[in-house]
Amino acid sequence: MLGKLFGRSAERPAADPHALPVPRRQKNGMYTLRALGDTRVLALIEAADSGEWEAVKAALGPFDLGRDHQVLGQLADLDGVQDWIGRAVEEDKEHRATALLISGARHISWGWEARTADRAVNVTQEQWRIFHQRLHIAEEQLLEAAELRPKWITPWRRLLTSGRGMSLGPAVNETRRDAALRRDPLDLETRIEWVSYLQPRWSGEPGQALAFAREAFAGAPEGHRLGCVIAMAHIENWVESDNKNCLETPEIQDELLEAAEHSILHPAYERFPGWQEDFNTFAMAMSLASSHSALPRVFEQLQGAFTPWPWKYMAQPEKMYARARRNA
Repeated sequence: MLGKLFGRSAERPAADPHALPVPRRQKNGMYTLRALGDTRVLALIEAADSGEWEAVKAALGPFDLGRDHQVLGQLADLDGVQDWIGRAVEEDKEHRATALLISGARHISWGWEARTADRAVNVTQEQWRIFHQRLHIAEEQLLEAAELRPKWITPWRRLLTSGRGMSLGPAVNETRRDAALRRDPLDLETRIEWVSYLQPRWSGEPGQALAFAREAFAGAPEGHRLGCVIAMAHIENWVESDNKNCLETPEIQDELLEAAEHSILHPAYERFPGWQEDFNTFAMAMSLASSHSALPRVFEQLQGAFTPWPWKYMAQPEKMYARARRNA
């Protein structure tokens, strides 16, 4: 029935042999995605949580941590990694670059945990001191990792975040952005980080981020996830705006539809561990824009899977997701 309603086949993509079983859904039919929905990522998280470096290296086998931003993000956000990763940096010379990358990424997340998401005026001097101390360590480690592995993208993408937090200025951050994009001109996470950097609350001017996103999307092949940069640019504009209905225009609705059909809803789109975050990005943007032409298709593919990003921009992320899903 759903296939007929949306004018396409009701067939779903082939089952992923590494997909985690869907947990018991909440009453509203949703559940929070864990470990990118992948058994191999879960094994990696469990190894890291135990502090067993040898087990972590074994679990990293299926992944290219120098290019896989989302898998690296799972380690960066895991509390406790900072307690043991330093030993791996010092003791494992063969895998020093990997240990530096993990440690650097973790120190950035750890730094932001100390700073908190509060407004800058509410952050204490002690919080600022710890924040900058941890980011300084991250900078040193990520720059060394990038030197040891010149083809890696992820160190440069993470250095954009630390550079933004340390207010290193446009010249430094533009150099880092260009270093990442030379290694992969279509890298979505680098583009999204730059969209954030161009917001007025950081260093940009109104309209800069969306112009950058549109330029990036213009060169995206069919089925490439780079279309998400358009959705994220509109979400960022919504965050900046005092008018919470600012996205409800026919032009924005049409642009989001075009971007979704060119990327996540295109037959050439490839699902990978954490693909649900791409769909959540469009789900949030389309909901804010009251763009309902493709929103049911997005939520149908998600089957209730909720990812905190980018809904965490809202005060009650899960509640807002459930409401958007219900109203789609």
